[in-house]
Amino acid sequence: MIIVVLNQILLSLAEIKNLISMSYKQLKVEQKGQLLFVTVSRPEAMNALNSTFFDEMNLCLDNEAAKEDISVVIITGEGKAFVAGADIAEMVNMDSEEGTAFSVYGQSTFNKIENLDKPVIAAVNGFALGGGLELAMACDFRIASAKAKFGQPEVNLGLIPGYAGTQRLSRLTNLADALYLLMTADMINAEDALRINLVQKVVEPEALMEEVEKIGNNIAAKGPSAVKKVKHVTRTGFNNTFEIGGKMESEHFGSLFGNEGTVGMKAFLEKRKPDWN
Repeated sequence: MIIVVLNQILLSLAEIKNLISMSYKQLKVEQKGQLLFVTVSRPEAMNALNSTFFDEMNLCLDNEAAKEDISVVIITGEGKAFVAGADIAEMVNMDSEEGTAFSVYGQSTFNKIENLDKPVIAAVNGFALGGGLELAMACDFRIASAKAKFGQPEVNLGLIPGYAGTQRLSRLTNLADALYLLMTADMINAEDALRINLVQKVVEPEALMEEVEKIGNNIAAKGPSAVKKVKHVTRTGFNNTFEIGGKMESEHFGSLFGNEGTVGMKAFLEKRKPDWN
């Protein structure tokens, strides 16, 4: 009996190991120093999002992105699209209950990106439409190629966004611009996206990944606990009152004294770079 149980435990551990070390079918994952590059790689379908993508992104976030030596995650797309939407071929035969479940699953994945305790940057290399724009908006900020295009075209299909696009777009831009894009399904260019604060920077296509890597390494050089706390306090406070956010800020501000904050302040006074280790 004991041998049987041990065999079952070993089998379970082997299955877990295989799952963790699985080769991704729709993602390319590469670590460069403290940066983790996650590329959506389904160019034959303009990187359209399907169930496999969500399974793999969850696995990547739970394992590779969670590693202690990763400070910043960068998400981009392969080919001429960042992500050109959700996979209509997978959705077309869904009933109402299945459609709701697909939306909930996608939202849980994008919420995991938003709530990751490390910065996540979207490097928008091309079309970011529908679910692709929703993926980009779940990241902490967006750097765009000058050739990138943005839009929420769901009403063209008689649908609405399903991965919290109605909620994030209005919060990142403003209510009127969000409703305009959601109702008209218009596709806008990178400069218009910059104008309405949908992206933070626009660069030439050939310079996109170099610029994003530069930004990522700049963030990775900062106090790691401070960066994590900035993300947590800012995002949590944004969805609460000013008073609650301010109180949270004071508590986290104080928590850095006597450790990382002291290391940084001493290094500043001694005119040297801090050793966060």
